[in-house]
Parts: sequence; C-alpha cells; structure tokens
Amino acid sequence: MIDEVMDYIHYLRVERGLAENTLTSYRQDLMAAVTYFQKSTVNFNQVDQFLILNYLELLQNQNKSRNTVIRTVSSLRRFFQYLVQFGIIQEDPMLKVDSPKKAQSLPDVLSEQQVNQLLTAPDTTKQLGIRDRAILETLYATGLRVSELINLKLVDLHLSMHLLQTIGKGDRERIVPISDVAIEWLTRYLQTTRVKLLVKRPNTDFVFLNAHGKQLTRQAIWQLIKKYVNQVGIRTHVTPHTLRHSFATHLLENGADLRIVQELLGHADISTTQIYTHISHRHLKEVYDKFHPRA
Repeated sequence: MIDEVMDYIHYLRVERGLAENTLTSYRQDLMAAVTYFQKSTVNFNQVDQFLILNYLELLQNQNKSRNTVIRTVSSLRRFFQYLVQFGIIQEDPMLKVDSPKKAQSLPDVLSEQQVNQLLTAPDTTKQLGIRDRAILETLYATGLRVSELINLKLVDLHLSMHLLQTIGKGDRERIVPISDVAIEWLTRYLQTTRVKLLVKRPNTDFVFLNAHGKQLTRQAIWQLIKKYVNQVGIRTHVTPHTLRHSFATHLLENGADLRIVQELLGHADISTTQIYTHISHRHLKEVYDKFHPRA
C-alpha cells in the first residue's frame, strides 16, 4: 500500500507539477492513513467507507484540528480518484464519505502601526539587519507567500519598473507591484549585504541569502519574524503569512477593488480573497464603535 502512495506522489510531482511543500502535505496525510489501514487490510480494494470513517474518528479523538481532518479527507479523496483512474481499485469508497464543513476563522492581521513597528525593528547598522529590513518590506509591499519570497531570483526583479514576478501555487506566474520604500531597502541590500554574502557562494541567483551565502529557508524566515515580533512586543500571533494577510486587509480598507487584491495575491478563486472583506468590515465596525457618539 505504501508503494501506491509513493507512486501517487511521483505522479503529482511529474504530471501535475505540484510544489514540494504540497507534496509533503499529501505524503504525510496519506502515509498516516495507510499506517492505520494496514492494521485491518492488505490492499486498497479492501478499504471501505467504514474503515475511512473510523480513521477520521480516530483523528478527532486525538484532538486533531478541524482543518487537519478536512485536509486529510481532501488528500484521501484525490488519492482514491487516482486509484480508480489507473485501475488499481474498482470502486471509490470516498464517494460515500462526506467532507466536514470548514470552520470559518478570520486570520490574524496587524494594524498599520504594528506593521510599522515590525518593519523598523531590524538594526540596519548591521549587514544582516539591512537584509532583514528588505525581507520584511518586500513581504508587506507585495503580499508574497514565504515560499515565493525565498525562491525569488535576480531575474525576477524589475525594480526600475516597480515590479517583480513570481511563481505561485499551481505554477501560476504573476506580476506584482512593489513600493518605493521596499525598492529602496532591496536596492540597499543588493548593493551591500548581498555582495558580501556572495563571497562565500558566488554563483547563486537567489535574492535573499543566509550568512553562509545560501538560499534562505522557510524556517529561517519564521525565526526572523518571531525574533522581531518579540523584540517590539507585539502580542498578536504573527507568522510570515500574517504580513500577507495584513497586506490584503490594508489594501481593502483603503479602497482597493477585491478583484485587484485577488490578482495581487494570486488566488485562483475570488472566494478565497473574500475572507478579507470580513476583516475589513470588522475594522469598519470597530472604527464606528470607537468614534460614533451614540455607538
């Protein structure tokens, strides 16, 4: 059964071109499920909806989040469709398994004042402080995902035109505007810190490098942001994605069209972008409650 999972992951990588992070999620979900299935059966033809429901119930009993269960159902649904498509099984047991409804939760968003505190936190008298300031400014100015940021290459920067290009989910390329302030710090980083980091690894094309001249990792960006959040005393739960959420919310609060925000974020479906309208409406209500004399 493990062989079928690995063949499926290979299929997703080669035929579908999915990103490694997405493949890792699929692999983890499916391997955990297969480990459970193998206690009762030896092949996927013997896996029925009852075994799957028992596994989902186990996840809930282990206090897994609703989103984890939903993602597992989605992973299993796509996997069994693949098994049917290639004749490995005759019937799809997931057709008899309903997807749990996703809980609607609003992402954490920083205020404009908090964003300013965070962006100005790095010590720019130091070389890595200049790099960190450029990273934070770029994230907030463009709404890039962390994976998109760390994979930026020099050829993706079109700073004279105030643009950069990136490859997002589903290998969709998009062009994103970038602000004057972010360009200023990016240029400073490229002309100073990055030049010095390149001494250790002169042939890399990645924009953002670590102290050893190698491409920065997702974990490094998380640690960097956590460091500065703690430094300025922001109590809100902040992740690299929080700057993306804040980017979208502040655009909408200042009058940007929802379709434009969708394009900037690289969302395939506008329903994904619409969550930010709820945040914007919440902000409007807070302003109303604060300033209206009879609120």
